Amino acid sequence: MAAELHPRSGKLIGLSNSNRTAQRNQPVQEFNHGLVLSREPLRDRDVFTVRIDKKVNSWSGSVEIGVTALDPACLDFPSSATGLKGGSWIVSGCSVLRDGRSVLEEYGRDLDQLAEGDRVGIQRSARGELHLWVNGHDCGAAATGLPTRLWAVVDLYGKCTQVTVVSCEPPSSMERDTERETVEGHEEVVVCGVREGDTEDLTSVVNLAAATNGTTEEVPELPPIHNRPDKFPNNIEPETALTEHQLFDVFNNAIVSLYRSEDEGGGGRDLGGGTGTDSGTGGRGDRGSSSGGGAVNSNSSDSGAGTGNTGSTNISPAGGAGLGAVTGGMMTNDALLFHEKCGTLIKLSNNNKTAERRRPLDEFNNGVVMTNRPLRHNEMFEIRIDKLVDKWSGSIEIGVTTHNPNNLDYPATMTNLRSGTIMMSGCGILTNGKGTRREYCEFSLDELQEGDHIGLMHKASGALHFYINGIDQGVAAAQTPPMVYGVVDLYGMAVKVTIVHNHNHSDRLRRNNAIMRALSPDVGRPRPALSLTADPDATDRLLFHTNCGQKAAIISEGRTALRPHATDDFNHGVVLSGRPLRSNEVFQVRIDKMVDKWAGSIEIGVTTHNPAYLQLPSTMTNLRSGNTNQSGTWMMTGNGVMHNGTTILDEYGHNLDRLKAGDTVGVVRKEDGSLHFFVNGVAQGPAAWNIPPSVYAVVDLYGQAAQATIMDDMADLPPLPDDSSEGPTVMSPGSPCSVAGGNSANDLRFHQLHGTNAVITNGGRTALRQNCRSEFNDAIVISNRCLRDGELFEIVIQKMVDRWSGSIEAGVTSIRPEELEFPNTMTDIDYDTWMLSGTAIMQDGNTMRNNYGCDLDSLTTGSRIGMMRSATGDLHYYINGVDQGVACTGLPPDKEVYAVIDLYGQCVQVSITSSSGPLDNSLCTSNITEKSFPIHSPVAGVAHRLHSKHGKNVVLLGEGCQAVRVGGYAHGIVFSAKELKTDELFEVKIDEVDNQWSGSLHMGLTSLAPPELPSCPMSGLSPSLTQLRAKVTWLLAGSEVRRNGVLQRQNYGASLDRLTVGNRVGVKRCSDDTMHVLIDGEDMGTAATAVAKNVYAVLDLYGRVTAVSIVSSSVLEDAESIKAPSLSSDSCSDGEEDSTPVGSSKLALVPNTVMAFLENHGKNIQLSNQNLTAARVSSYNQGLLVTAQPLPRQQLFQFQIDRLNPSWTSSLSLGVIGHSPDRLNFPSTACCLKRSAWLLQRDSVFHNSLKICENYGPNLDTCPEGTVLGLLVDGNSCLHLHVNGMDQGVAAQDIPTPCYPLIDLYGQCEQVTIVTDNVPTVGGESGEARCQGDMEKADMVDGIKESVCWTPPPEVNPNKTCEYQALCSRFKDLLTLPDGYFNEDAKYNLCYCESCHKLRGDESYYKRGEPPRDYALPFGWCRFALRIKAHCEVSSAFKKWHIAYHGTSVGALRRTLDHAQLLSGTSSIFSVSPAKMEGPNGYSEPEENSNSLPDRERDKEVPRVQLSPTMRYSGLEMFAPKVQFRDPRSHCCHQAQVGFQVCVRPGSYKVGPQNLGASEPLDPRFSNTEIEWITKEQGGTLLYGLLIRVE
Repeated sequence: MAAELHPRSGKLIGLSNSNRTAQRNQPVQEFNHGLVLSREPLRDRDVFTVRIDKKVNSWSGSVEIGVTALDPACLDFPSSATGLKGGSWIVSGCSVLRDGRSVLEEYGRDLDQLAEGDRVGIQRSARGELHLWVNGHDCGAAATGLPTRLWAVVDLYGKCTQVTVVSCEPPSSMERDTERETVEGHEEVVVCGVREGDTEDLTSVVNLAAATNGTTEEVPELPPIHNRPDKFPNNIEPETALTEHQLFDVFNNAIVSLYRSEDEGGGGRDLGGGTGTDSGTGGRGDRGSSSGGGAVNSNSSDSGAGTGNTGSTNISPAGGAGLGAVTGGMMTNDALLFHEKCGTLIKLSNNNKTAERRRPLDEFNNGVVMTNRPLRHNEMFEIRIDKLVDKWSGSIEIGVTTHNPNNLDYPATMTNLRSGTIMMSGCGILTNGKGTRREYCEFSLDELQEGDHIGLMHKASGALHFYINGIDQGVAAAQTPPMVYGVVDLYGMAVKVTIVHNHNHSDRLRRNNAIMRALSPDVGRPRPALSLTADPDATDRLLFHTNCGQKAAIISEGRTALRPHATDDFNHGVVLSGRPLRSNEVFQVRIDKMVDKWAGSIEIGVTTHNPAYLQLPSTMTNLRSGNTNQSGTWMMTGNGVMHNGTTILDEYGHNLDRLKAGDTVGVVRKEDGSLHFFVNGVAQGPAAWNIPPSVYAVVDLYGQAAQATIMDDMADLPPLPDDSSEGPTVMSPGSPCSVAGGNSANDLRFHQLHGTNAVITNGGRTALRQNCRSEFNDAIVISNRCLRDGELFEIVIQKMVDRWSGSIEAGVTSIRPEELEFPNTMTDIDYDTWMLSGTAIMQDGNTMRNNYGCDLDSLTTGSRIGMMRSATGDLHYYINGVDQGVACTGLPPDKEVYAVIDLYGQCVQVSITSSSGPLDNSLCTSNITEKSFPIHSPVAGVAHRLHSKHGKNVVLLGEGCQAVRVGGYAHGIVFSAKELKTDELFEVKIDEVDNQWSGSLHMGLTSLAPPELPSCPMSGLSPSLTQLRAKVTWLLAGSEVRRNGVLQRQNYGASLDRLTVGNRVGVKRCSDDTMHVLIDGEDMGTAATAVAKNVYAVLDLYGRVTAVSIVSSSVLEDAESIKAPSLSSDSCSDGEEDSTPVGSSKLALVPNTVMAFLENHGKNIQLSNQNLTAARVSSYNQGLLVTAQPLPRQQLFQFQIDRLNPSWTSSLSLGVIGHSPDRLNFPSTACCLKRSAWLLQRDSVFHNSLKICENYGPNLDTCPEGTVLGLLVDGNSCLHLHVNGMDQGVAAQDIPTPCYPLIDLYGQCEQVTIVTDNVPTVGGESGEARCQGDMEKADMVDGIKESVCWTPPPEVNPNKTCEYQALCSRFKDLLTLPDGYFNEDAKYNLCYCESCHKLRGDESYYKRGEPPRDYALPFGWCRFALRIKAHCEVSSAFKKWHIAYHGTSVGALRRTLDHAQLLSGTSSIFSVSPAKMEGPNGYSEPEENSNSLPDRERDKEVPRVQLSPTMRYSGLEMFAPKVQFRDPRSHCCHQAQVGFQVCVRPGSYKVGPQNLGASEPLDPRFSNTEIEWITKEQGGTLLYGLLIRVE
């Protein structure tokens, strides 16, 4: 027949080369619809062979091949070959399917593993058998009883994108002779061209395999049945005729057949088989095929038809028993299968070996299946997870039950059964539906993945054991009834499972493959003579284990590991040592070969997993087993250290990704349980502690690393550094301290001894309570050394849960950690312990005093707690750096005290903040040293000086270039000598610190001119900068930005509290009226906006910082003339919206790289618009995107949210990854990325899935459609988030180069589009940005430009409001107010909920009018713009009016709107009242004069109207009464208030005090004596907006 393809094919197929080549179109976007058939039916014995030309790595699965009786001329092509029915046999992977149902597993070579250039063929033999041929080798009979008229089928599925037909003819002469011998009935079995005669040599080969594995007993001897033919080779040297593939098939087929015979034939080892039984009837196994390859061929007739050959010693390929089958084996109905009776949603297939839950996306239960018979003693019942879905929580459950499936009324879930049932659920054991063991094993069934195995065994002793991936998890129940059935509950995520019969086959075959790779002639080095004599030293030498990753090979007698196809694959290169490491034994490897195609490189570490039983992952950092710090895997990757896939050290040692060929890396576990790594023989220091004694070395040949060799000679390695410290302070044994000893101030860590539920990570800096939702105590941690007098031990709360009552407890104890028997809670200790619990101070478990100055139970995430024992024996607590006073006295000065933290109740995780190591951006700098950032020399000019007027505790030295605080911890304010020019940097260096104090330097800008201060400084300056109120002051304190002491922004950047000697801090006012703070030369972004022009630099030598010196210079006068022109805020006229945003001039200097999305993306993503637009087309996840181009430094990458789906919760996340995404295997969500990934999600920042910062920027889940989000990496490798053009500050530091922007279209977010120069951003036209800030701002004095209040900015999306704004709008509709009162343009309606005002970047307060006066934005309210009268719009006079607010009642709205101003008779409690008494504002006449007026004149009296510059006063309930209403949409009841935003003519009102008698300040910006405005002038107010607040 012609070697051509039929012209009719799948809808994505394109044919060429005279119909001999088929290519699947859109290979990256589509994975199926690639079906092709042969042009003509197959002739008997013709092998229809195709060559794989191209593959892609975007998908799983690959080429599928088979035959079908369907005529392609009239075939309706399905999407894949497995969808063919009506007589179709398809080989898919290593399985054989008939009409879409699996009939044979573990057959032949795995087609998914074939590479480009490999050949695969299909053949129908003369006896009607189906044979698969791979690279010219017959894999044996795959099926029998095929019809005569069949077409060849090839499916270009998944990775396979192009094939070419190379031949369609019978096999070669040698293969023909082999087939003829089989057909003619000679009593010989040909094994890859070797007759089965005297198998002495074959036995030697099999024994050799067993000897190499060290498991001789696992491979039986082959009986000498016949004489050895001449064709069998005399040896197995490379030059013999037995090729690598032949050897591969010899081992595979012989061993696979043996294992099957063991499993299905009772496990006997009699290989004779010549007992005269009918193999077609009684001897058939469960599988229906003898072997997975062509090793066993039959000379008998078709046993599948029931005609046994009683005199033959050979088994038919359909016989199922395989080579050397044992007669009288287990009957088919005795095999362990699923019972026909099962849960209502269960569908059984594959001869009842596979169970699948129907409608997995709609239903999560009713998936119970049971075994068809009771389990025998010591019989393994094992299943493989075939399919999971991401929709539900919970997953598979497995166990045993005494109930007979024939009589059982199946429950919805097996845990509902209240008798005779033991189930493993999650990581616990449930007996009769009740939990009996909460933490049974390290593994949780909910975390298993597709392909994982779960088994159980009912021991003869009655004990029940569970097995996870072949590893015994121990006794789950000591006594179980003698007769139990196996039961599986396909619950939640679990959809499909298959019973596994050959339990040991996978591990044994993997070891066999490693042997074959070692014997391969193409490894490129001579192979020594094979010997069956064991090397006495071999068992003692450190070698690689033969069980290795899928893409790895072991050569050189186990000394060398390599990835043979390193340019095609970057992972699956994990190798382990052949035995556990001894204490202090160094395992070191040399990198032999590297490729430069990939990112990342070698990784090294240790694991508790035995390589003989481990199912190796694609990369070792993906191994998640082990939920304590006492087990699992520790790996050094890059320059960090990971434990069980979680980063515990970020900046540990030399970066392994930068190593070259010839470099060496090593690992050692010391006797004290500490783990150390070596790079080129240099010890990198301790990386982890409490490592268990029996660990195996691990090497992951990842990315660039292609080959490594074990170095046996350790003579050149330096001795390990001694951890013991020298000096007066003695460290606790095994403490996780630096090798420098304990004398440094930053050596405080948590001790390795702790409570049973506590876990210590991050090099001893972080402590957490595991199982925090099921355990609330037993999590006490203690400092690794005693505290010095006056030394502060401070921690920060990083995680809390709302499940429990009570929270963290903190204190000190004089009990040494080695002597402490850790109780449930620390307050149970009855000696030498002082604790703060809630507000109670407790000594030795007894309450000494209540109502201490702070309440630990009220602290939240981010709060800092510190404790310090003074030299006089007083115990002080500090909350967020503020001393709470003496808690107790009389602590014995002669005793050492250790800090104690009890992670109790709600408190789950804390980290030490007093150490110098990096924690997160909200707490500390990331090792800010001169090494971290380049030091720029000062600008040419005159050195800056400090002003002679300063705080009373300051002394100036060095001609005003240095300031020293000489006493106390406060009164250290100093100013720059002159006003700062635009963009002029004022920078100081910290010279001295005093660690007895908490707090640190404050720095900022102030409009207070020092020359205006009185000559005696102590009478005019506040003790600290945060209390300076004389003029407007913008400052950074810690990581908080404040304006006149009022908090404006949290987590701005690196905290000033963590700076030390040598660090530099600078401040400048930029041309766009913003304040920027620089730390060691790194700009932390915009700290404050609307900063006045004439400002001085100001700093406060507060707390720890006692001395600074100036390192900056003033800008030369002529420097302005050479600066590039830029648009300042002065170029914005009233109402303009096109001023240049912050930083735009800098960005314009960098040529922009055109960005587009990469075609490799999540499986639910569809790209369009030249890959500029991405949409998620189904589900809520699998929506990961990366750009095809790396993000250049200083270039802003922006995209717009196009479409949201409110059906889901949560929304998008974004960030960057530090490695090439070309071959990235995308997980379901971005939070699963564990390698070199920085992610912004909600209002938090994550690095490698660990949260490093909270309360950063707006909550991304609240971003409406039309929001423009951006990412920028500045010149200092810091990541910035931009929201609608506004920089949110530094999110993360040390971003690598290159990095790629990442977007996860999750939940509500369904479509985004990259913003290019041709795509206008929101609020601008043609890519031009608008003015930054709220458009209610007005002109200010000193040239500070702000927009007028009646031209607010366009809403982020005028057509899409937030939910709160929509709720307020529905309430407005219920008021039935005429539409004519309101502005028709909805863009002037503004929502001031937390999310919306953060998205706009609103400040809390603005100035307006002439003269300017402060007013507060109405946060929490929603404004609906009112229509302004035409003559008012034309006139610009009232643009200089002030802004105020007026609270009123719902009943007064209509009358007020009708008159367009506040009038007499308004029913508001607050608004209008006759002026009857002389008041402090001077508007009213004396009461007697008022009463003496005639009635008619009193009626004409002008009412007085009360207003306020803040809604915190006008919105009080007595002024704006609450009304209740029912939301017509949700039918929920709410309470609402109303008010007005008004413009007030300057001079028409008087300012007075509040009349409520309130003692506390109602608004931090306005004094209670100036918070109420009174006016009685008609026409003095103009209604601008209706305000609504809904609770």
